[in-house]
Amino acid sequence: MSNPTTPFSWQMPTATDLVTDLPADFEVFGQAVATSMADLLGGTTGQILAKNSATDMDFVWTTANPGDITGVTAGTGISGGGTSGTVTVSIDTAVTADLTTAQTLTNKTFTSAISNNTLLKSPEERLTISATAATGTVAFDTQTQGILYYTTNASANFTLNFTNVNANLTTGDSISCVFLNTNGSTAYYPTAFQVDSVGVTPKWSGGTAPASGNASAIDSYSFIIIKTANATFTVLAGGAVKFA
Repeated sequence: MSNPTTPFSWQMPTATDLVTDLPADFEVFGQAVATSMADLLGGTTGQILAKNSATDMDFVWTTANPGDITGVTAGTGISGGGTSGTVTVSIDTAVTADLTTAQTLTNKTFTSAISNNTLLKSPEERLTISATAATGTVAFDTQTQGILYYTTNASANFTLNFTNVNANLTTGDSISCVFLNTNGSTAYYPTAFQVDSVGVTPKWSGGTAPASGNASAIDSYSFIIIKTANATFTVLAGGAVKFA
């Protein structure tokens, strides 16, 4: 039988078929339709048809799994949500702190993690340990550390330059820094100070700047840098405190 076919290969009678040919033609056509539609049989209430393979008309009955979520509501510290379509939720950085956004924490208390009267974790200060000898200009990056520890004996008096300060502080903000300088038998100390490579004169504890370091010791220098205007700072300093 060479009659034309449909996209599903169902052979159809043609206009030139004899009347006596039509019963056989319709039988072939009907059997082809029945075979193609076999996968549509069965199923039960609540099931849906899903493609079983890439083959045409190859379906399988399956249980729908729409879930029971009817909407997503963004709570405190979260933005977004919705009741239909693709729903997105995000951290509301105006309320919630994250690790990548520059934010100011207000009315927050930092506490140690304690469980069963055991200290698990204390708040930590960012510290950099460097096997470097102080000399020339020592760059103290305030964005990456609060404490900088040079473990190799200093080789000359030096300038201490605090960087990334103005861009990260607003007027009225402050930052605390500690520099630990290691001395051998000959002691050296910082003789000049800069904030973002601009010279500043610290106000020293006790009213007197150090005139020397301490030999065979670690000297600790502490600083509070207060931004009083754009690129304008008051620096309060203490040291050298000898550790040996």
